[in-house]
Amino acid sequence: MAETSEARWYVVHTYSGYENSVATNLVRIVENRGMQDLIQDVKIPTETVVEIKNGVERESERKITPTYVYIKMIVTDESWYLVRNVRGCTGFVGPAGQPIPLTDAEVSKLGLEGNNVEEHNVKLDYSEGDNVKIISGPLEGYSGVVKSIDAAGNNVCVVLSMFGRETPVELELDQISLDK
Repeated sequence: MAETSEARWYVVHTYSGYENSVATNLVRIVENRGMQDLIQDVKIPTETVVEIKNGVERESERKITPTYVYIKMIVTDESWYLVRNVRGCTGFVGPAGQPIPLTDAEVSKLGLEGNNVEEHNVKLDYSEGDNVKIISGPLEGYSGVVKSIDAAGNNVCVVLSMFGRETPVELELDQISLDK
């Protein structure tokens, strides 16, 4: 086992659904054994996903990389053995289970260090071209067709037929629902 003197980020593979358990157990073991100098941080990157279904907005946390836990550590025989033997952990990501550190670009992309802006993904139950019904606001009750969606700006453009004309209307994402 090649030992390093600088803490780097490594990836550990876990059984499906065991990510939180592995991270919690690892932190507890490190604290109990006083190994904070070798294993410095344990993270599971998540993102907030906003789902809109039938006009109801709901936020939920989603793991960016399911079945993986990220560990900032100095690799020694002792730290490798400790991580490798946490219940639910299947091993380090790398050739023959040998830990390979993440590059600085990978660490930055995953948001493991620093104050990165948290991503918000919006999951809608409608898409462009769908028939929708306006469920709130002054145009409540009207039906139209989705022309464009701007999830980042929380806007949707719906084309309504008003007074015999096609009229585009800007609405918020949660003001419409799929017309069934």
